[in-house]
Amino acid sequence: MSILSGKNILLGITGGIAAYKTASLVRLFVKSGANVKVVMTPASKEFVTPLTLSTLSKNPVYSTFTNEDEDTEVWNNHVDLGLWADLLIVAPATANTLAKMANGVCDNLLMATYLSAKCPVYFAPAMDLDMYKHATTKQSFEKLNTFGNIMIPATSGELASGLVGEGRMAEPEEIFSFIEADVLGKLPLKGKKVLITAGPTYEAIDPVRFIGNHSSGKMGFEIARAAANLGAEVILISGPTAQKVSHSLIQQIPVVSAEDMFNAVHTYFNSCDIAILSAAVADYRPKEVAHQKIKKKSSTLTLELEKTKDILASLGVIKKQQYLVGFALETNDELENAKGKLKRKNLNLIVLNSLNDKGAGFKGDTNKVTFIDDQDNITAFELKTKSEVAIDLLNKIISHI
Repeated sequence: MSILSGKNILLGITGGIAAYKTASLVRLFVKSGANVKVVMTPASKEFVTPLTLSTLSKNPVYSTFTNEDEDTEVWNNHVDLGLWADLLIVAPATANTLAKMANGVCDNLLMATYLSAKCPVYFAPAMDLDMYKHATTKQSFEKLNTFGNIMIPATSGELASGLVGEGRMAEPEEIFSFIEADVLGKLPLKGKKVLITAGPTYEAIDPVRFIGNHSSGKMGFEIARAAANLGAEVILISGPTAQKVSHSLIQQIPVVSAEDMFNAVHTYFNSCDIAILSAAVADYRPKEVAHQKIKKKSSTLTLELEKTKDILASLGVIKKQQYLVGFALETNDELENAKGKLKRKNLNLIVLNSLNDKGAGFKGDTNKVTFIDDQDNITAFELKTKSEVAIDLLNKIISHI
């Protein structure tokens, strides 16, 4: 999954020959999982049709302040468009449009939207060689950079005039990669490695039976997605679960037993910056595992259990620079038990949830948590979706690191 997945991308298209390439650019954004809307200047419709872009983006294309071809005029609100966008990309950005952007000239819907936007703005220049080198164009580049707008440099090549030189708009794949890399580079967890455990463990009784629990792994997977979307390189060590994740920054390591998870966690822990252990690891396992299926011969079956290795405590002993987070699922004396676990296992933060809270705990899509850190700061939250809890947790960690 691309870092642009779920982003609202507004593409502004102006009247240059390179506008024909924007069909491919829209397609790349849509394939990445982004939501795409297009605003065209009237001149750009000479080079690429609104129908093509509407079909590819799966959204109406905007060009004028009102849709005059309809029976009832509909106002296309430039303020709403500007506020909707997480990213605004102007491609191609002609010399004319760049001058308007640099000087606040507001004579079409795209310019009104640009002046209303609160998000990062990228522009990909496209013009002939002499226009690109002209002093006024360079002045536009400089002014836009001072505004915080981000230039996607033009490339050299054959131009529409037949000349060969600088001024050719970057190819759609280059624009996409540039934006993806720029967004990723500015994320708060860029350059951080995050280790996350998720799901249950299964402790074998015999070749067909096991001791397990009701953990679905949803909380851990949501944390992994949120961390990756904040730029982290994620190692997700998961017990058996139906959860799935697809993200270029997430490496999933499947395990089965507590022993498997212990070994996997210790393989990656030394190289990580943050470790979040949300898995519901079995506390006990059968002392002896039958090599053949146990036959049902009597009305009772006695199993002797032994403790599994305490993964979280083992990391608390060896941690150096790592920020270590544990989870506590409690049914009584919740706060006291969680505080005790925090200190015993040398954690930086513990996430407490209770089976007494409706909507919290295993299997569901929601959770109700309380954060307790090693400075005894306690932050309680209302019931939220697990994806929202994941974001709250990562924001808390980021504030500490």
